[in-house]
Amino acid sequence: MAKLLFVIASPRGDESKSTQVANTYVATFRELNPGFDVDILDLWKENLPAFDGDKNAAKLKVLLGQDLNAAQKTHWDEVLEVADRFISADRYVFSAPMWNDGIPYRLKQFIDIVHQPGITYRLSPENGYSGLLQNKHATLVLTSGAYAGHFPSPNFGTDHQSTYLRSWLNLTGVSEVEEVLFQPTFLTADREGDFARAKSRAVELAKKHGRI
Repeated sequence: MAKLLFVIASPRGDESKSTQVANTYVATFRELNPGFDVDILDLWKENLPAFDGDKNAAKLKVLLGQDLNAAQKTHWDEVLEVADRFISADRYVFSAPMWNDGIPYRLKQFIDIVHQPGITYRLSPENGYSGLLQNKHATLVLTSGAYAGHFPSPNFGTDHQSTYLRSWLNLTGVSEVEEVLFQPTFLTADREGDFARAKSRAVELAKKHGRI
Protein backbone atom coordinates (compact mmCIF):
# COMPACT_ATOMS: atom_id res chain seq x y z
CA MET A 1 0.00 0.00 0.00
CA ALA A 2 1.24 3.50 -0.85
CA LYS A 3 2.13 5.59 2.19
CA LEU A 4 2.08 9.26 3.13
CA LEU A 5 4.35 10.10 6.07
CA PHE A 6 3.22 13.18 8.02
CA VAL A 7 6.07 14.49 10.18
CA ILE A 8 4.97 16.93 12.90
CA ALA A 9 7.84 19.11 14.20
CA SER A 10 5.93 21.51 16.47
CA PRO A 11 5.45 20.64 20.17
CA ARG A 12 2.32 22.81 20.44
CA GLY A 13 -0.22 20.14 19.51
CA ASP A 14 -3.55 21.46 18.25
CA GLU A 15 -2.42 25.05 18.94
CA SER A 16 0.28 24.84 16.28
CA LYS A 17 -0.52 26.77 13.12
CA SER A 18 1.89 24.71 11.04
CA THR A 19 0.20 21.52 12.23
CA GLN A 20 -3.27 22.93 11.59
CA VAL A 21 -2.39 23.87 8.01
CA ALA A 22 -0.72 20.51 7.43
CA ASN A 23 -3.77 18.71 8.84
CA THR A 24 -5.85 20.51 6.20
CA TYR A 25 -3.54 19.18 3.50
CA VAL A 26 -3.55 15.63 4.89
CA ALA A 27 -7.34 15.53 5.30
CA THR A 28 -7.88 16.64 1.69
CA PHE A 29 -5.25 14.27 0.32
CA ARG A 30 -6.68 11.36 2.31
CA GLU A 31 -10.18 12.06 1.00
CA LEU A 32 -8.90 11.95 -2.58
CA ASN A 33 -6.67 8.91 -1.98
CA PRO A 34 -8.45 6.55 0.44
CA GLY A 35 -6.05 3.80 -0.58
CA PHE A 36 -3.09 5.65 0.92
CA ASP A 37 -1.84 4.70 4.35
CA VAL A 38 -1.24 7.88 6.38
CA ASP A 39 1.52 7.46 8.96
CA ILE A 40 1.55 10.34 11.49
CA LEU A 41 4.96 10.82 13.09
CA ASP A 42 4.74 13.34 15.93
CA LEU A 43 8.38 13.91 16.81
CA TRP A 44 7.51 15.11 20.32
CA LYS A 45 5.66 11.89 21.16
CA GLU A 46 8.14 9.48 19.60
CA ASN A 47 11.02 7.96 21.55
CA LEU A 48 13.74 8.96 19.11
CA PRO A 49 17.09 7.38 19.97
CA ALA A 50 20.01 9.71 20.56
CA PHE A 51 22.47 9.63 17.69
CA ASP A 52 25.40 9.25 20.06
CA GLY A 53 28.99 8.06 19.78
CA ASP A 54 28.01 4.39 19.56
CA LYS A 55 25.67 4.97 16.63
CA ASN A 56 28.19 7.26 14.96
CA ALA A 57 30.83 4.53 15.24
CA ALA A 58 28.44 2.10 13.58
CA LYS A 59 27.72 4.64 10.85
CA LEU A 60 31.42 5.04 10.08
CA LYS A 61 31.81 1.26 9.79
CA VAL A 62 28.92 1.18 7.30
CA LEU A 63 30.33 4.16 5.40
CA LEU A 64 33.71 2.43 5.11
CA GLY A 65 32.16 -0.91 4.15
CA GLN A 66 33.42 -2.65 7.29
CA ASP A 67 31.67 -5.36 9.29
CA LEU A 68 29.81 -4.39 12.46
CA ASN A 69 30.40 -6.20 15.72
CA ALA A 70 27.40 -7.37 17.75
CA ALA A 71 27.09 -4.19 19.82
CA GLN A 72 27.42 -1.95 16.76
CA LYS A 73 24.79 -3.98 14.91
CA THR A 74 22.37 -3.42 17.81
CA HIS A 75 22.96 0.33 17.65
CA TRP A 76 22.61 0.33 13.87
CA ASP A 77 19.37 -1.65 14.03
CA GLU A 78 17.91 1.16 16.18
CA VAL A 79 18.77 3.59 13.39
CA LEU A 80 17.30 1.31 10.73
CA GLU A 81 14.01 1.01 12.64
CA VAL A 82 13.46 4.77 12.49
CA ALA A 83 14.87 5.14 8.98
CA ASP A 84 12.60 2.44 7.57
CA ARG A 85 9.56 4.44 8.56
CA PHE A 86 10.94 7.30 6.46
CA ILE A 87 12.23 5.48 3.39
CA SER A 88 9.14 3.25 3.11
CA ALA A 89 6.91 6.29 2.44
CA ASP A 90 6.00 7.44 -1.05
CA ARG A 91 5.07 11.00 -0.11
CA TYR A 92 6.04 13.27 2.75
CA VAL A 93 4.41 16.15 4.58
CA PHE A 94 6.53 18.12 7.05
CA SER A 95 4.95 20.71 9.31
CA ALA A 96 7.59 22.88 10.95
CA PRO A 97 7.73 26.27 12.64
CA MET A 98 10.88 28.38 12.30
CA TRP A 99 13.03 28.30 15.42
CA ASN A 100 15.95 30.72 15.57
CA ASP A 101 16.02 30.99 11.77
CA GLY A 102 16.11 27.18 11.48
CA ILE A 103 14.10 24.11 12.39
CA PRO A 104 13.10 22.60 15.78
CA TYR A 105 15.81 20.41 17.27
CA ARG A 106 13.59 17.33 17.29
CA LEU A 107 13.28 17.55 13.50
CA LYS A 108 17.05 17.93 13.20
CA GLN A 109 17.47 14.87 15.45
CA PHE A 110 15.10 12.89 13.22
CA ILE A 111 17.06 13.92 10.12
CA ASP A 112 20.36 13.00 11.77
CA ILE A 113 18.97 9.53 12.53
CA VAL A 114 17.48 8.70 9.13
CA HIS A 115 20.06 10.32 6.84
CA GLN A 116 22.56 7.49 6.69
CA PRO A 117 24.87 5.85 4.13
CA GLY A 118 23.24 3.01 2.26
CA ILE A 119 19.82 4.20 3.44
CA THR A 120 19.25 7.66 1.96
CA TYR A 121 22.55 8.32 0.18
CA ARG A 122 25.83 6.91 -1.05
CA LEU A 123 29.20 8.65 -1.08
CA SER A 124 31.93 8.06 -3.62
CA PRO A 125 35.29 9.76 -4.29
CA GLU A 126 34.29 10.25 -7.92
CA ASN A 127 30.78 11.67 -7.58
CA GLY A 128 30.45 12.76 -3.97
CA TYR A 129 26.95 12.35 -2.50
CA SER A 130 24.10 10.82 -4.46
CA GLY A 131 20.57 10.24 -3.17
CA LEU A 132 19.08 6.76 -3.02
CA LEU A 133 15.39 7.68 -2.78
CA GLN A 134 13.45 7.74 -6.05
CA ASN A 135 9.99 8.78 -7.21
CA LYS A 136 9.08 10.47 -3.93
CA HIS A 137 7.53 13.88 -3.26
CA ALA A 138 7.58 16.20 -0.26
CA THR A 139 5.33 19.04 0.86
CA LEU A 140 6.70 21.49 3.41
CA VAL A 141 4.23 23.38 5.60
CA LEU A 142 6.26 26.18 7.16
CA THR A 143 5.47 28.97 9.59
CA SER A 144 7.55 31.75 11.13
CA GLY A 145 6.74 34.46 13.62
CA ALA A 146 8.65 37.40 12.12
CA TYR A 147 10.42 36.17 9.00
CA ALA A 148 8.84 36.49 5.57
CA GLY A 149 10.43 36.56 2.16
CA HIS A 150 9.30 40.13 1.50
CA PHE A 151 10.85 41.47 4.72
CA PRO A 152 14.50 42.59 4.79
CA SER A 153 16.98 40.04 6.11
CA PRO A 154 18.60 39.70 8.62
CA ASN A 155 16.46 42.34 10.39
CA PHE A 156 13.44 40.02 10.43
CA GLY A 157 15.38 36.74 10.35
CA THR A 158 17.14 34.60 7.78
CA ASP A 159 15.70 31.52 6.13
CA HIS A 160 17.66 28.47 7.24
CA GLN A 161 14.34 26.63 7.50
CA SER A 162 13.10 25.91 3.97
CA THR A 163 16.62 26.14 2.51
CA TYR A 164 17.93 23.46 4.89
CA LEU A 165 14.95 21.12 4.44
CA ARG A 166 15.09 21.42 0.66
CA SER A 167 18.85 20.85 0.60
CA TRP A 168 18.55 17.77 2.80
CA LEU A 169 15.65 16.29 0.81
CA ASN A 170 17.58 16.86 -2.42
CA LEU A 171 20.55 14.99 -0.91
CA THR A 172 18.28 11.99 -0.31
CA GLY A 173 17.08 12.04 -3.93
CA VAL A 174 13.75 13.79 -3.26
CA SER A 175 13.78 16.58 -5.83
CA GLU A 176 10.05 17.29 -6.03
CA VAL A 177 9.41 19.63 -3.11
CA GLU A 178 6.56 22.13 -2.75
CA GLU A 179 5.71 24.55 0.04
CA VAL A 180 2.77 25.99 1.94
CA LEU A 181 3.81 29.12 3.85
CA PHE A 182 2.17 31.04 6.68
CA GLN A 183 4.72 33.81 7.18
CA PRO A 184 4.85 35.89 9.25
CA THR A 185 2.38 34.76 11.90
CA PHE A 186 2.98 37.76 14.20
CA LEU A 187 3.99 40.76 12.12
CA THR A 188 0.96 40.91 9.85
CA ALA A 189 -2.12 43.13 9.79
CA ASP A 190 -4.34 40.23 8.64
CA ARG A 191 -3.31 37.16 10.59
CA GLU A 192 -6.61 35.32 10.18
CA GLY A 193 -6.74 36.15 6.50
CA ASP A 194 -3.17 34.96 5.95
CA PHE A 195 -3.94 31.78 7.89
CA ALA A 196 -7.03 31.12 5.78
CA ARG A 197 -5.02 31.66 2.60
CA ALA A 198 -2.38 29.19 3.80
CA LYS A 199 -5.07 26.56 4.39
CA SER A 200 -6.54 27.28 0.94
CA ARG A 201 -3.08 26.77 -0.55
CA ALA A 202 -2.84 23.47 1.34
CA VAL A 203 -6.15 22.30 -0.11
CA GLU A 204 -5.07 23.40 -3.58
CA LEU A 205 -1.82 21.44 -3.40
CA ALA A 206 -3.51 18.37 -1.89
CA LYS A 207 -5.99 18.31 -4.77
CA LYS A 208 -3.15 18.65 -7.24
CA HIS A 209 -1.17 15.88 -5.55
CA GLY A 210 -4.27 13.76 -5.20
CA ARG A 211 -4.44 13.16 -8.93
CA ILE A 212 -2.00 10.27 -8.90
